[in-house]
Amino acid sequence: MTSITYVGLDVHTTNYTAACYRFETDNTFAVAELKPKADEIEKYLKRVKKNLGEDCEFLCGYEAGCLGYSLYHELTAKGIKCVIMAPSTIESAPVNKIKTDKRDAKKLARCLATGGYKAVHVPTDEDNAVKEYIRMRDDVNGALKRIKQQITAFCIRNSKIYRGVVGKNYWTHKHLNWLEKLEFNNPVLRETLEEYIAVFYVLREKIDTYDAKIAELSQTPRFEEPVKKACCLLGIATHTAMATISEISDFTRFPSAGSFAAYLGLVPGEHSSSNKRNQLSITKQGNTHVRRLLIEAAQSYTKGQIGKKSAALKKRQAGMDPKIIAYADKCVERLKRKYVRIALHSNRNVAKTAIARELACFIWGLMTNNYGECRGNVENRPILC
Repeated sequence: MTSITYVGLDVHTTNYTAACYRFETDNTFAVAELKPKADEIEKYLKRVKKNLGEDCEFLCGYEAGCLGYSLYHELTAKGIKCVIMAPSTIESAPVNKIKTDKRDAKKLARCLATGGYKAVHVPTDEDNAVKEYIRMRDDVNGALKRIKQQITAFCIRNSKIYRGVVGKNYWTHKHLNWLEKLEFNNPVLRETLEEYIAVFYVLREKIDTYDAKIAELSQTPRFEEPVKKACCLLGIATHTAMATISEISDFTRFPSAGSFAAYLGLVPGEHSSSNKRNQLSITKQGNTHVRRLLIEAAQSYTKGQIGKKSAALKKRQAGMDPKIIAYADKCVERLKRKYVRIALHSNRNVAKTAIARELACFIWGLMTNNYGECRGNVENRPILC
């Protein structure tokens, strides 16, 4: 029987450090520093195999980080088995005051052999490309938000306060016209505002271009059906649906709706002992991007009458399977009632987070065709922020 040699890789953009582990010897060996190339790892494995003097299989593993999936694809293309290890699940000593690349490589090799880790799911090239594009769009959108704040702060510092309803009429045509007509005693101040406004228009135009591209990508065979399903839910439009689907890639890897919500970090932590039970805030582990999008989507369930659909939601549901529409309507009614029930006795942010958790469970149900399982928390535990 061919033995397995486990290879831990501590990887950086400047260098790789490798270490091997075998159950037969219960010891790490062949610790070496390599150049940051997949070819160097291949040569290293050949040297180890030659020194062992026997046929063996290799399983390499490295911690998820700056390299993303690139090294994984390079190694698998060479026929080398590889896994990406989730950092938060890797076993480590309670106190570790000495940290070096060699120690980390040895730890990864042992962890790889004992199974004390969780493997990161590697998405398809198409999903990964769309995910990166949407994240780029959201980065630009963050820059747009910052420039809005900077323009508002600049005006306030110079005693130019817009008298519209705060937060309601800002960035409308009326507000932008007001900005363009502002007069200052010093021409440099006027020029400063014009530069701010120019950046604002450039970023807004870019966002519109990116959204059009995302809408185009949503019509491709990979995304068309799941996006239409997700958009049947209140608060889920094309951007949120595309981001969620591309980030998760394969929903069937989660055995239940609750496990999907736990992956997104939307379930409460717990620190209990003996007969004392102490629940903490949500774990906030897993995919931060999707969690933020779902909490934003949960805002839609805090307003509007129960049972009344907007024209936009009716348009998104048009032509869909009646079973999917019924499931989505069940989600809307359930979550709106739940928000009111929780908000009456707790903080509104707690209620929104609870809605986001169950919304994630409904999305899982849609993506896996499990229309009967919609409750994200079997134990009915409260959500704390």
